[in-house]
Amino acid sequence: MVSLHSGSAADATPLSTGATRTPAAPPDQRLMSLDALRGFDMACLLGGQQIVAALAKGAPEGSWLHALRQQFTHVEWAGFRFYDFIFPLFLFMIGMAVPYAVDRRRARGETSSRILRHALIRFAGMVFFGWWATGNLLSWDVAQMRLSYSVLMMLGFGYLIAVLLVLFTSLRTQIVATGAILVGYWVLQMGVPVPGHVAGEFKAGAILSDWLYDHSVGLLGKPWSSQYGRGFLLSPWPHGATAMLGVFATQILRGAAAPGKKLRWLVLLGAACLAAGWWWSLHFPIVKNRWTSTYVLWAGGWSFLLLALFYWIIDVRGLRRWAGLFTAIGSNSLLAYLIASVFVAPFRSLAERLFGGLLAHLGDYWSGVGMAVTTFGFAWLLLVYLHRQKIFLRL
Repeated sequence: MVSLHSGSAADATPLSTGATRTPAAPPDQRLMSLDALRGFDMACLLGGQQIVAALAKGAPEGSWLHALRQQFTHVEWAGFRFYDFIFPLFLFMIGMAVPYAVDRRRARGETSSRILRHALIRFAGMVFFGWWATGNLLSWDVAQMRLSYSVLMMLGFGYLIAVLLVLFTSLRTQIVATGAILVGYWVLQMGVPVPGHVAGEFKAGAILSDWLYDHSVGLLGKPWSSQYGRGFLLSPWPHGATAMLGVFATQILRGAAAPGKKLRWLVLLGAACLAAGWWWSLHFPIVKNRWTSTYVLWAGGWSFLLLALFYWIIDVRGLRRWAGLFTAIGSNSLLAYLIASVFVAPFRSLAERLFGGLLAHLGDYWSGVGMAVTTFGFAWLLLVYLHRQKIFLRL
């Protein structure tokens, strides 16, 4: 995926809204909070959801375990649960990586066109791995493939939009462009009527993005059409806005201000995004399936706040040991995603082979919990080993 190389705050220059570029951060220095937060996000996908599901199996409705299990499922349409946060949080952190990557390449003397060419190659890699992981490319059967949408593809679109804005515009223009994307997406989705529906009816099939898909990519049939593709032709833009929120977080952390002031800015922006997202949602609902502008703000608000928490604990207070597992997982995020999406079966087989007989004596409930912990424990151990050997799968 995208590396989150981070510079020392002491070496950064003050935040500016002009066209002046911030000098590159030293490539060998990192903000450990970013690696740990990225690993926390991936751990929720690689094991977290499955372990919670095993723990909550049979939990009565109204219990805290049942409520926790609900938080690890997606909302069908409007609303927001913790599991709806994993995707935008990762995209937020991809955006955080962009200014570091751009400035590091500029420091090596690369031109903007060369940096953009590298970004396009990386985007193509994301699209390919997205097809490979969730587009059923490995079926080798065109009738089973779904190539018009994948999580990695949408991460790639968000990344590419952020790279373009960081490469060719000033910070002030980036802020204006991000706001324009959010407002423009709202205007198109809520203000443009489609045949058979009235403007302002935000329902599946009743909005512009769905109509555009149904009358273009959706007509192509297999392998291009996808049950998740509706909205695809417009949603890359708000994905880009999510990545840009991460860019703004990086500008704060690279500033010359004291850590306490940086924390206050992160918290303030987080609270502002939450307040704006809630107020706007009274008219424009928070819908992950269409990545609405309110969803961008709501998820972005929580991203700023969670980043502030990790930054305060790890980089300000220096409490790092507890985050070692998260750091190892986060350093190989692409591999972690591929394990969760494609390669979990070998780890489950290994767990069954080594401990299946023993766990069977614990009863159905604890056997299920133990199998989930053991399966993903093996995956985590592999990522820890690769981290210690400095072996990383990256585009």
